[in-house]
Amino acid sequence: AVGPVPLQMARTQKNKATAHHLGLLKARLAKLRRELITPKGGGGGGPGEGFDVAKTGDARIGFVGFPSVGKSTLLSNLAGVYSEVAAYEFTTLTTVPGVIRYKGAKIQLLDLPGIIEGAKDGKGRGRQVIAVARTCNLILIVLDVLKPLGHKKIIENELEGFGIRLNSKPPNIGFKKKDKGGINLTATCPQSELDAETVKSILAEYKIHNADVTLRSDATADDLIDVVEGNRVYIPCIYVLNKIDQISIEELDIIYKVPHCVPISAHHRWNFDDLLEKIWDYLKLVRIYTKPKGQLPDYTSPVVLPYCKTTVEDFCMKIHKNLIKDFKYALVWGSSVKHNPQKVGKDHTLEDEDVIQIVKK
Repeated sequence: AVGPVPLQMARTQKNKATAHHLGLLKARLAKLRRELITPKGGGGGGPGEGFDVAKTGDARIGFVGFPSVGKSTLLSNLAGVYSEVAAYEFTTLTTVPGVIRYKGAKIQLLDLPGIIEGAKDGKGRGRQVIAVARTCNLILIVLDVLKPLGHKKIIENELEGFGIRLNSKPPNIGFKKKDKGGINLTATCPQSELDAETVKSILAEYKIHNADVTLRSDATADDLIDVVEGNRVYIPCIYVLNKIDQISIEELDIIYKVPHCVPISAHHRWNFDDLLEKIWDYLKLVRIYTKPKGQLPDYTSPVVLPYCKTTVEDFCMKIHKNLIKDFKYALVWGSSVKHNPQKVGKDHTLEDEDVIQIVKK
């Protein structure tokens, strides 16, 4: 085995006997990449390194795309059509985010410059941009409809390299380190790629010699590495195909059938409503309206929660952390309850467009 890791991988023929060798090389590559993404040493970096954007609003969308695909036109036109006056609170930063209001939610739009080609190898400002990309709730990959596929592949590879997994769920693998007892491998279904030997060699690469591993789905070496690395983020993604004014209706029909794709024209502002609708679907935000005692619910400014945090307690925390201390019970109207209103505790899960009234002690 000579030469850099990717070369060895390319040279290794695929069969049962080499599977665990490939697994090992993949693990080695993942480790090297992680060292590039996470800078070494204490919080060093000196002044002027920071590139963080204040997280405002209810969700954050990152825009990625090659130069000249119309990314900035799309950003400014979206922000122009749907934004509010205070869209430019952060002009000093390198990413100028816009804030749009849609269905009562404030959604932050961020341009993620320079992610493409070589950022994951630690070039340029790449690293800080990646850190921001990993905090997005949704990523929009803007492609030129005339040459979409080549670009799509490159961008996906870059994002994958930073531990960002698009439109996928975390692998269904149980993994628990132990102090002794060796590697215990349990598979609840047949495995086409991973066997005991491969799992052992991947874990050995991480100097893990005692662990329980449960494979609950047909998993790959990459899945196992993702779980061991433990720093992967799973982000939904929409492919925005721009410049559809340059193609035929027949071509447009075909694009419409591609999953996760929305064709638009940023310049002519065509199909923005479709794009926003899809963004809304993928963000899975939950709007909760508040009702002060003896008054009508306020339908103008909902409290917006991410779909994984929608209990009454999450709602209280979003408003103010002291609210939960004085919390007695809540009255809820809407689809999450059987009776309107219904008295609920802090563990009750709210649904989109519920109305809530908090009763304090």
